[in-house]
Formats: sequence, C-alpha cells, structure tokens
Amino acid sequence: MNWAAFSTAAPELAATTEKRFGAYRHHVLATLRKDGSPRTSGLEVRFLGGELWLGMMPGSLKALDLRRDPRFALQANPGEGTGMGGGDVRVSGRAYEVEDGAAKAAYVKEVEPPQPFHLFRTELTEVVRTSVEDDRYLVTRVWKPGEPVRTLRRS
Repeated sequence: MNWAAFSTAAPELAATTEKRFGAYRHHVLATLRKDGSPRTSGLEVRFLGGELWLGMMPGSLKALDLRRDPRFALQANPGEGTGMGGGDVRVSGRAYEVEDGAAKAAYVKEVEPPQPFHLFRTELTEVVRTSVEDDRYLVTRVWKPGEPVRTLRRS
C-alpha cells in the first residue's frame, strides 16, 4: 500500500505523520545489514505524487541494504529537547528502487537532488504515532493495511 492509499484509509494519521516529517529535514532510517543486524542512517524523505520517496547517495550502505532486503523502519526527527511536539512518528514497510525513468525524472524535476542517486518508492506495512494527551496519557495510534487505526492509552 502506497502513501496515497494510506492517506485515504487514515487521513488524520497521515496528515499528522506528514506534518511531523515536514518539521525537520533529516530523519532516521533503519535497514537490515547482510548479517541481519540493524543499521540506522540519516535520511531526507519526500511526499510527492501520493508516494513516500527515499533518496540516497549512490552506493550508500543503506541503499545496498534495501536492494538486498527491502524492509525498513523510518522515524521522524524528534527535534530539540524532550517536548516531542506532534508526538513520535514511525513508518515501516518495504522500499523498492525505482527503475522507471519517467518516475525518476519527475522526482528529479521536483526535488533537484544531487546526481547520481538511488530513489526508492515505499509500500507501507505500519504507521505508528505515540504522543502524550492531557499530560496524563501515553497514546499510541497504530495503522496497518486493511485494519482501522487502533488507539491504545496508558496512564
């Protein structure tokens, strides 16, 4: 399921997620190394044309990881301090390198990334937002394809 389908299925959570990712330029991507251990890397993301795009430098380890195993987790930059304005937001899924020249050209026209680069399109398997409500509850909202958003509250 791409970003547009998620946005249709859970519009409020999608809007909050885009806002959190839009608040800062750099975020944290987790991929899997050859041996299965996790690797975290900094990354810029874009929401364009109903897709969540991941762009990377040529030959970067995170790009090589995704070519080998497309599973990823992406965490929005929490910002300075401990305020967590907008909450903590994470997106998980699979990322596939874009081979379509027209799609990559459209991305280049819009974003103007340094050349050359790897471009990955994402398919979502989970979106999670954790926040504090009323200075009393830890609230976690979880979305998965084909399911409604679940809300869990803890005091």
